[in-house]
Amino acid sequence: RSGRSAALRARMEERLLGARFRYLNQQLYTGSSQDAARLFRADPAAFHLPASLVVADFGCGDCTLAASVRNQVHCFDLVPLSPRVTVCDMAKVPLAAESVDVAVFCLALMGTNLQEILGEANRVLKLGGTLMVAEVASRFEDTHAFLKAMTQLGFKTVSKDLSSSYFYLLEFAKTGPARPGPAPGLRLRPCLYKR
Repeated sequence: RSGRSAALRARMEERLLGARFRYLNQQLYTGSSQDAARLFRADPAAFHLPASLVVADFGCGDCTLAASVRNQVHCFDLVPLSPRVTVCDMAKVPLAAESVDVAVFCLALMGTNLQEILGEANRVLKLGGTLMVAEVASRFEDTHAFLKAMTQLGFKTVSKDLSSSYFYLLEFAKTGPARPGPAPGLRLRPCLYKR
């Protein structure tokens, strides 16, 4: 499991870089050359690593993601497997509203209150921010219904990699606040282990 988890985190890291690249492209195409010069003076690492992006890792485990990137990463989990972990309920993380660029759930969508947990990710993400979800493929009863429910939570699907029979990798962008009311398609099967 730890090998698969590390491989997933590596793929997510690549996606983080991709998200940064898209952000930079958008800035370069929609601003003046003076804006571009200012952007790269303010962030010389822009061409390399997206170090200026602030990340929240929900269900961070042993903080593998935080250890592998230069970004500021807020690490949240129920168990302190590393001194970097802030122990808390994933539905109530100690972050200000709209304070992070990227929220990550890598094999971490647990519990029956997914709407609250993903609503909390929406709360802490900046508008246009990225939500990355990597989850066990067999947990998805109805991927289409899940993606539709995510729109109700204020996210649009940017990309979905459903090519692996083991894991799905989903990328969303925050489009606005979550709409009130239940999001019935937001269901994942529990991971049940054979005895």
